[in-house]
Amino acid sequence: MPDSSESTRSVTVAVADEAALAPLARRLLDALPHPAFLALHGDLGAGKTTFVKALAAAAGIDPTEVVSPTFGLIHEHPGPHGTLVHADMYRLGGDDELGELGWHDAVARAAWACVEWPERIAGSMPDERLEVMIGIESPTARSFTFSSHGLRHAATVAALRS
Repeated sequence: MPDSSESTRSVTVAVADEAALAPLARRLLDALPHPAFLALHGDLGAGKTTFVKALAAAAGIDPTEVVSPTFGLIHEHPGPHGTLVHADMYRLGGDDELGELGWHDAVARAAWACVEWPERIAGSMPDERLEVMIGIESPTARSFTFSSHGLRHAATVAALRS
């Protein structure tokens, strides 16, 4: 039976500024299982897309190609180690619209799927996922709380803790 205590399922990492995202993204990418699903939470302007750019760079994908998918909803970024899928569900009316977007096919191709505003598709979230809560601490500083849902991401949380 998995340990369900919050302390073993989550870890919070402080990031002083955008430049400090690169080492965090590298550590995270090294610890993620394949495939991995990341549900990104945070207020507008918290840095969800900036975080995905840092993950893309760590994965060998040109971060300048990663832009907010607010209007396209789903962007796929192939890279040397797999495809990064970046989705923004803010404008989505609900889970029933996912089929029209090609969501299931995109996630099936993804080495890493990063979803902004995942609460809009709560009924379609995979059981195995890493929840990432981005908190605004100051104009430049952010806190990242990583919480494992399911067993596959527990090792990720443990790796970020060490």
